[in-house]
Amino acid sequence: MSGFDADAIVVGGGLAGVAAAIAVAKAGLQTIHLAPAGPPDRRTSALMVPSVDYLRKAGLIDDPAALGHALTQIRIIDATNRLIRAPETLFDAAEAGMAAFGWNFANLRLMERFHAAAAELPNLETRNAGATELSGASITLADGAHLSAPLIVGADGKKSLVRAAAGIQARETAFTQAALVCDLDLARPIGGASIEFHYPQGPFTLVPAGANRANLVWIDDRAVLDAARAAGPEALIATFLEKSQRLFGAITLASPAFVFPLSTLSVDSAGADGVVLVGEAAHAFPPIGAQGLNLGLRDVADLAAALAAIDRSTPGWANRVSADYAARRAADLARTGGMVDTLFRSLLADMIPAQALRAGGLWALKLAPGLRRQAFAVGMGNR
Repeated sequence: MSGFDADAIVVGGGLAGVAAAIAVAKAGLQTIHLAPAGPPDRRTSALMVPSVDYLRKAGLIDDPAALGHALTQIRIIDATNRLIRAPETLFDAAEAGMAAFGWNFANLRLMERFHAAAAELPNLETRNAGATELSGASITLADGAHLSAPLIVGADGKKSLVRAAAGIQARETAFTQAALVCDLDLARPIGGASIEFHYPQGPFTLVPAGANRANLVWIDDRAVLDAARAAGPEALIATFLEKSQRLFGAITLASPAFVFPLSTLSVDSAGADGVVLVGEAAHAFPPIGAQGLNLGLRDVADLAAALAAIDRSTPGWANRVSADYAARRAADLARTGGMVDTLFRSLLADMIPAQALRAGGLWALKLAPGLRRQAFAVGMGNR
């Protein structure tokens, strides 16, 4: 660490950033984590079995059932009035020999567990400070201080300073659609089933959150969502009743509703010249197929593997880590990005051939057990 303040600096205080800082420190590196305080993240994350297995192996959680809610089924309902409609389709984890596809976690609870794990690592220093500039191995902080490390980990989101300063090119596509999220209490529980009502402008999805509670993710045109939210609680509940086809009885709001813009982001490479990108600094998708944080945790797992494979006693080790990491992530990022983008655009497609293709695909999944098992594996991120 001669001439440097640390072996690695991790920039970004979200879940992927904290997980990355812990993984880097557990690999034996003296680590500084720049994690400026932000507003509480009241969203939830549906983490599939491989992601949960990683969190348990990394010591970030213990029993997932004590922290989250099991996702045992996925039910898809075509609620459009299109000429060619898809069949209602049910995917059951038991069919794949699993107790659950994954678990739905409150991000706040996950963050509490991650912070507790980070606090136990003597070689991990967390600073409530943001980065304003990156030049080579040197980072300038908001207070004018400077830090340096041979390895820089960018976990600083879609507008990543680390990515831009490293010269890693990103492609971003903004959608007219946005996502409205909130918590609902239902008169009739949905059990362990995630229920997706597919509408022309995107899905209206209820994710189990225990007892009679469900997390709502509603994707539609931004103007529609803003107007629905501005109409007030009573009008919003009436809209939710209509969108859910009144299948679950009375609905009450259990939290405020928030609207988030949607876009996709991809990079040419997830690492170069001693810089690696994890989480939304490297990829971002609409909340379709539960891929966001799942993919970010696969980033972290591959970063840990790249660090374990490198001899840090030799010159240029950080450059080799970044190159190895980029190679490990390339196929997964391309495959997952293509899958989510194709799925999202298929949900919005109005052309009859596209409708027929999507409906035919769901019929095939409904009728062919082998194909369903392959879909399970892809959706859960098995590699």
